[in-house]
Amino acid sequence: MGLARTHAVALLGLTGALVEVEADISSQLPGMVLIGLPDAALSEATERVRAAAKNSGCPLTHNKLTINLSPAALPKHGSGFDLAIALACLAADGVIAARSVGSVVHIGELALDGRLRPVPGMLPAVIAASRLGHRTVMVPAGNAAEAELVPGITVIGVASLREAAIWHGAELTPVPVDTIEWPAEAGPVGNDADAGPPDLAEVIGNEDAILALQIAAAGGHHLFMLGPPGSGKTMLAARLPGLLPDLDPAASLEASSLRSLGGRGLGRSLVTRPPLEAPHHTATAAAMVGGGSGQIRPGAAARACHGVLFLDEAPEFASAVLDALRQPLESGMISIHRANAVAHFPARFQLVMAANPCPCGQYGVAGLECSCPPSARRRYLARISGPLLDRIDIQLHVNRITAAQLRLAAEEPRLTSSAARERVIQARGAARERLAGTPWSLNSAVPGSWLRGRHLRLDRATTAALDRALERGGITMRGYDRVLRVAWSIADLEGADLPGVEQLGQALYLRTG
Repeated sequence: MGLARTHAVALLGLTGALVEVEADISSQLPGMVLIGLPDAALSEATERVRAAAKNSGCPLTHNKLTINLSPAALPKHGSGFDLAIALACLAADGVIAARSVGSVVHIGELALDGRLRPVPGMLPAVIAASRLGHRTVMVPAGNAAEAELVPGITVIGVASLREAAIWHGAELTPVPVDTIEWPAEAGPVGNDADAGPPDLAEVIGNEDAILALQIAAAGGHHLFMLGPPGSGKTMLAARLPGLLPDLDPAASLEASSLRSLGGRGLGRSLVTRPPLEAPHHTATAAAMVGGGSGQIRPGAAARACHGVLFLDEAPEFASAVLDALRQPLESGMISIHRANAVAHFPARFQLVMAANPCPCGQYGVAGLECSCPPSARRRYLARISGPLLDRIDIQLHVNRITAAQLRLAAEEPRLTSSAARERVIQARGAARERLAGTPWSLNSAVPGSWLRGRHLRLDRATTAALDRALERGGITMRGYDRVLRVAWSIADLEGADLPGVEQLGQALYLRTG
């Protein structure tokens, strides 16, 4: 009878905690008991582990097996503990070396035939193991490339429990098996497969909207577009990620961890481009910000971290879903509370919303008649609450292009995404240089008190129009600060040292629509 222990990782949000997996064999009635606050999927590990061990040629003992997951008060979810449980049981029975098992962190799910299945959240789990002082992890072969993205970690990729046992010293003959790979994501098909990312040059007309996109990209500002169907709102929003610069190493690691936790494979490289999330208007609050009755998963807002969250037909979303975004827009963090745990997800995204002017979409369009009564129009746009709109920096009306604009655009060169991205990179560089020595690098993140303080204070003559708008109640104090931020972004795009009256006026126009 023996006792052995190894380690696994329990994830709560992006935060990982080390779990000690202990296996004890006693001379009581045969059985296998799993304790330590497991969820339903983890409780079923006893059946998976016993069948996988038998089919791998190293069956578990018929004596009483007690497996403890410590700390016992920490909630544990999912099937990623299977490999650690199986190896701890084999080590307790003397089949493999207990010292070898105890020095490695094991993460992986077992199939009944003994093969190892990839599990979601491998990247944040390995990062947690590294942060907690461990340098060797054993993972499914299908997750090995993802785990190797963490520097300073020795990754042992194994395709089966038998292979894992042999690595730890079991006297077994190797048996090759087919590796279970992470399922490939469905990509574009047909003509769209070779189209590449959408380019800004495809947008015809709407020069104000194109400029607003560049300003939003330069300062990390949120954007609301109001206009009739066919005016190009969705087309513009899809091109905003292409204007953003590549992610820096810290942002890349965070975005990659969220992608991994969401169950989407990473392959052999980290995410380097800003993500785009565009949930359907039937999405629930849990789908938007994250949640789940068992394991807490990130929602669309978290997965859009360091990228763009696009809500098309925004008034069609439930009001509670839209208002759930108010707190993340201010704090850049999503906190999901459960009875026994709190999960935190980063949520530093750019929100882009698009809406029609009324339910039928024809209000204000020349030559067309709107069939919606005024009360219906008010109710439709009132679904986007005032407090949420107050957090949107740029509010723009987008019009349909005319035949004259179409002919004119065909004759003139149009701005490409790569050229616009270079402008954005230069503007962000100017902001980063100005904000050196502060915790911020984007204009949208600078607090209003700092903007209005002695650091970046503008003279009264420059801010006169803005002051009058505040006195008349046209904007709130939050809106005042957001206009200042947008003005600084416009100045950075134009290469100016300070925003002038023209930049403040343009920012105020973009704020009030």
